[in-house]
Amino acid sequence: MKLKDQLGRPLNLESVPKRIVSLVPSQTELLYDLGLESSIVGITKFCVHPKHLLKTKTIVGGTKQINIEKIKALQPDIILCNKEENTKDIVDACSAICTVHVSEIETVSHCVEMMQQYGEIFNKKEEASVISEKIQTNLKDFQNFIKDKATLKVAYFIWKNPFMVAGKDTFINYLLQLNKLVNVYADLGRYPEIKLQQEEDVDVVFLSSEPYPFKEKHIEELQAYYTNAKIQLVDGEMFSWYGSRLMKSFSYFKTLHVSL
Repeated sequence: MKLKDQLGRPLNLESVPKRIVSLVPSQTELLYDLGLESSIVGITKFCVHPKHLLKTKTIVGGTKQINIEKIKALQPDIILCNKEENTKDIVDACSAICTVHVSEIETVSHCVEMMQQYGEIFNKKEEASVISEKIQTNLKDFQNFIKDKATLKVAYFIWKNPFMVAGKDTFINYLLQLNKLVNVYADLGRYPEIKLQQEEDVDVVFLSSEPYPFKEKHIEELQAYYTNAKIQLVDGEMFSWYGSRLMKSFSYFKTLHVSL
């Protein structure tokens, strides 16, 4: 098969891969939804959907640190990575074992492209088409829903100690834009660390459930700095998982807007 990944790297595959290691949680969920559970042999400790995979598959580390010997022992035919979630060193180390597919996701179109590539690679074209078409249909419906909504200024927190937010050139920021939410920290870089200070010109502050698990108790702490803002806990998976989870994201966003 003459295929390339989303970085344009050629994939040297002589047949459909039967043993898959996935180092990206959202892509692991996508594999499951494509009907490839039996082909998954290794995952990360963060691959929590579906939850039972943590008990039935070999855990090879996280997204930034892996046990390369564990991966070798699994004798994979392909390893699935992502440019943002995995390091270049990880991709290089895995490439010494077998073919590595690297995704690069910044938009829904990129998600659809990745799904189409998986459809080709794993002989799951029809299944990939069903998922991608549902996502695109839901997106069009949401765009109709959002068109008359007011534009709001938002801060999206992903970490505490130190406080970090989502900035520009991230999938989170892209989805905020689809929601007509202007990221007040979009000029600071991708995931900048910030020092809390009085910020009066912010309408909404989102506290993400991941990677840091913000809770109700953190709302009061942030309210002292964002005095005019509504502070809301949000499901981080809906804003950052770019596989089949996107089938659920746009209905979630509709509900979220009702609460704003």
